[in-house]
Amino acid sequence: MNGIRLAFSWLTVLPVAGPDEVDRAVAARAIAMAPVVGIVLGAAAAGLMWVLGVAGASFAVAGLIVVGALALITRGMHLDGLADTFDGLGSYGPPERAREIMKSGGAGPFGVAAMIFAIGLQAFSCASLAGSGRWVAIGAAVATGRVAVVLACRRGYEPAPGSGFGALVAGTQSPRVAVPWAVIALAAGFFAVPGRWWLGILAAAIGLIAAGILVRHCVTRFGGLNGDILGAALELSTTLTLVVAAFVVR
Repeated sequence: MNGIRLAFSWLTVLPVAGPDEVDRAVAARAIAMAPVVGIVLGAAAAGLMWVLGVAGASFAVAGLIVVGALALITRGMHLDGLADTFDGLGSYGPPERAREIMKSGGAGPFGVAAMIFAIGLQAFSCASLAGSGRWVAIGAAVATGRVAVVLACRRGYEPAPGSGFGALVAGTQSPRVAVPWAVIALAAGFFAVPGRWWLGILAAAIGLIAAGILVRHCVTRFGGLNGDILGAALELSTTLTLVVAAFVVR
């Protein structure tokens, strides 16, 4: 239970107290439970979209509210990680300089642009999915983003220098944990798009693969894994899964 308590404590603002002491073993269990947090948040996001629609809000407005609510309940840290990561990638200095930019606390042009695109694409994709009755796709995309975090913490990646969170979670996930979650994400995609089962699977696959490519590049560019990279992977995977699932295929 320490792992799932810590997962909710780390990844949400819900009043769930984590364990008093956190080592790599407990952190590993928390990361392994991250998709469970995603399932809860995804169900809440789809439910909120439905409630707002019933209340008379346009799906475009509802989509923006849902994305804002997700940012609020997660402290905005994933969007912050996305912005910091893209600011670091936008620099042309050595890894040390890129990591300094990521830790600066401000948001540069690359980071701001990344956040605007992510928020806009997520909101309007949610609107499109709601309009076509693809409610499961909304929840599945949110959960898939958390599966991307598990895959990013797979064995083989070292923490970035000076990264406290990265030192706790980098390389903690074995294939016995990562592979089943990836399969579950793809299986959820099967049910995400009624009448287009292959589109949901494709959406989840693209989201996870793109996040994996980003993580691999960032680990090479920054000299290891840190929390900002995990946030960027989560947001990229969620965004692309939503966008692809919202495609209108005749």
